[in-house]
Amino acid sequence: MERRKFILDTLKTIPLVLIAPNLFASFSKDDDITNPNGKTVLIIGAGISGLAAAKKLKDKGFTVIVIETQEKIGGRLRTDRSTGIAFDEGASWIHGPNGNPITKLASQAGANTYLTDDDNLEVFDNNGTAYSDAFLDSQYTQFEKALKAVRRAGTKRQSFQTIYNSLYPTQANNRLWKYMLSAYLEFDTGGDISKLSSKYFYDDEAFPGKDVIVTNGYDKVANLLGQGLDIRLNSRVTEINYNATKSLVKVNENSIEADYVIVSVPLGVLKNNSISFQPILPASKLSAIQNIQMGNVNKFLFIWDTPFWNTNIQYIGYTPETKGKFNYLMNMMKFLPTTNGLMTFAYGDYATVTETMTDAQIISEVMAQLKTIYGNTIPNPTNMLRTKWGQNINTFGTYSFATNGTTSADFETMATEINNKLFFAGEHTEKDYRASVHGAYLSGIREADKIIAL
Repeated sequence: MERRKFILDTLKTIPLVLIAPNLFASFSKDDDITNPNGKTVLIIGAGISGLAAAKKLKDKGFTVIVIETQEKIGGRLRTDRSTGIAFDEGASWIHGPNGNPITKLASQAGANTYLTDDDNLEVFDNNGTAYSDAFLDSQYTQFEKALKAVRRAGTKRQSFQTIYNSLYPTQANNRLWKYMLSAYLEFDTGGDISKLSSKYFYDDEAFPGKDVIVTNGYDKVANLLGQGLDIRLNSRVTEINYNATKSLVKVNENSIEADYVIVSVPLGVLKNNSISFQPILPASKLSAIQNIQMGNVNKFLFIWDTPFWNTNIQYIGYTPETKGKFNYLMNMMKFLPTTNGLMTFAYGDYATVTETMTDAQIISEVMAQLKTIYGNTIPNPTNMLRTKWGQNINTFGTYSFATNGTTSADFETMATEINNKLFFAGEHTEKDYRASVHGAYLSGIREADKIIAL
């Protein structure tokens, strides 16, 4: 029951040309370094897209300054090592590692990866009874068919949930189907099915190969890209004036002038008007910003002194009544044998609900479900780490998704430059590979190539 299997096998077609030959040019020792008339590029945001663009432009001789509002680079590639474990708060997996540019970068950065076996799974009902493998397989086959049926019947204005409920009314309250909808579909897209487009929820592309997880910190990739760059940390951009020949960017209380500006902040920052633009962005760009939605997925890492679960299993599924509620747990011991940890998730609307809950409430809810499976004598965790991406003013969510009224053209509009002075990068600007690290990386390379070609 590989989480992305239905994407690769049933809903997507792999493009014949997976990757342009110049994607890794910025890492070649034989780069042709030129000085393009002393041009300066200001990049807003030191996430993967901004760093990718900065690296390539610097290697081509541009003066590059990267402005980052946080205390370290990486954006949503953010790793917490406070417990001695590399807990990736944001991105964890390399989705489709074959031909994926992040695969090579991760290797160069010293990032270790592990093939997470999505079929190595036990799923339990809310009375503690395990579903049989045969039943799970049969239901998953039906679920795959349902996804295709929704997409065929989908319309621009109706949500996935609306079409799904009309086609499968008897499954609306089926706990196992709610589990699959959240643990697979909402996890993958980032959006609650009530907001997810019924027509464009899967019209992007995917690299081949089974997903691998980074086990020693995804931030290693960001740190590799950031080597040798002029990065200004703890610097918040509030205004971009691109009306004159050169753009003027207000950073904290100062202003920086640049020939070109790449805006590589998350979509959530644009949607919340955290940066003002002078003149106002074109109507088409504003419409795209409004149309595309920012999803929310939160992570929770729990650590115990000793394990009480089946340590040979990769994933533990649970089917609560509430969709998206801590129903998919990853056994960290499969790839970190000395770590007695489980990581679980909250998706869609329930991800937002968790951000109003205290740590004690989170632990209580998760433990109630675990006790249903393993008995009332299991201990509480000794440590917990969590995320609140929806409340994070540097992102306002996790990754973008197509919602009601959205089309693929909106993602393409997000990638459109303005007057050859103002450029946009980020996963939300990469139609074919949105909501992914490799999509963000490719968008940065794309925008750098635009500037190089001017």
